[in-house]
Amino acid sequence: MAKVKTTFFCQSCGNQYAKWQGQCTSCKAWNTIVEELIQKPGKSDWKSPTSTVKRASVPLRIKDIDVSKEPRLNTFDTEFNRVLGGGIVPGSLTLLGGEPGIGKSTLLLQIALKLPYKILYVSGEESQKQIKMRAERINPENNNCYILTETKTQNIFKQISELEPDIVVIDSIQTLHSDYIESSSGSISQIKECATELIKFAKETATPVLLIGHITKDGHIAGPKILEHMVDTVLQFEGDRNHIFRILRAHKNRFGSTNELGIYEMQGSGLREVSNPSEILISKKDQDLSGNAIAATLEGMRPLMIEVQALVSTAVYGTPQRSATGFNAKRLNMLLAVLEKRAGFRLGAKDVFLNITGGINVDDPAIDLAVVASILSSNEDVALQKDFCFAAEVGLSGEIRPVQRVEQRILEAEKLGFSTIFVSKYNKISLKNTVIKIQLISKIEDVVRFVV
Repeated sequence: MAKVKTTFFCQSCGNQYAKWQGQCTSCKAWNTIVEELIQKPGKSDWKSPTSTVKRASVPLRIKDIDVSKEPRLNTFDTEFNRVLGGGIVPGSLTLLGGEPGIGKSTLLLQIALKLPYKILYVSGEESQKQIKMRAERINPENNNCYILTETKTQNIFKQISELEPDIVVIDSIQTLHSDYIESSSGSISQIKECATELIKFAKETATPVLLIGHITKDGHIAGPKILEHMVDTVLQFEGDRNHIFRILRAHKNRFGSTNELGIYEMQGSGLREVSNPSEILISKKDQDLSGNAIAATLEGMRPLMIEVQALVSTAVYGTPQRSATGFNAKRLNMLLAVLEKRAGFRLGAKDVFLNITGGINVDDPAIDLAVVASILSSNEDVALQKDFCFAAEVGLSGEIRPVQRVEQRILEAEKLGFSTIFVSKYNKISLKNTVIKIQLISKIEDVVRFVV
């Protein structure tokens, strides 16, 4: 009888050890190392059911390698295509993570029902009737999507060989288990084994696989970190379950940029693509309010107009508070120091609260000028004009610094009906015949003249 092979894994980070110990040397967590069987007795010669005889790879000179653009499968979802970099690449593995109830299954089911290809949707969490009820609300006319409720990978590959789908969706990777690993579903070794089998299938048959992954309480993909290294694309579905808007980001993408952003609105009939994100990031109000400023920012190649809200009030408890939501708090402190030193505003004894509307986090330095304008507006209790917007970085000496792709920001502001945009005079702008007025400024004192 073959010897049973065991090893020890950290259930927090996936690090492997030859023997048990109390603390993981990688993530410093205590009592997370457990023993797991890594191979079933007598199965060391196992081969994947999808194994085929392939010609061995040979080395090529770099100039002989064909770099023609790989064909992609159109998902007929503009936001999903944008985040992926143009569509689904054949033979790729895409991992979608997000909090429970955020809409991961709804998003991939909706895409599966849109596609004209043959789709196999494998669910280990819901029954076929539950999926059917959701599909009825999204697109009841689709005849190309097949639903399979199964968790054993051997049975899944058997159905795949009979159906020969164009795309496979797995919901979720943590529910799968293989007969060749003894541990339970969701364990480190099971996730690695199941992901390896799916990668082998995808690469050998050029069939794209979309995986749904659970996340931990810290917001990371559950399971070993190697799972994110193994797949080609890692997407994160973000948002608040109490609000209707969802944001799709790429944390890793071997076939495109990781800076792109997709925005959806959750409705009763599924997720609606938001083609103009500024409609949700700028609040609608009938009267002028102080402390509000509009910034022109960029997410990847997409220009966005976001609203910055500031509240400046007297510190009643003696120690001033500094709070920022969606913005770097250290950068806020820096801008306040610049206002006090260069513009003469006494903000050291006042509370300052800053908020980026829409629930997004922005790290683009181009919103510095809008932050300064909103703080000055709230401090003086003077409302800014609704059709003003800002796109510039503020330096420590109070200078207004140029930002990249300013012309794209200007055209987006003009398209949305803004009359004036404030930018650095050091930006090289070649636009002509624009309706929007481009106000060039060089130092923070110039902003004060327009705001106060």
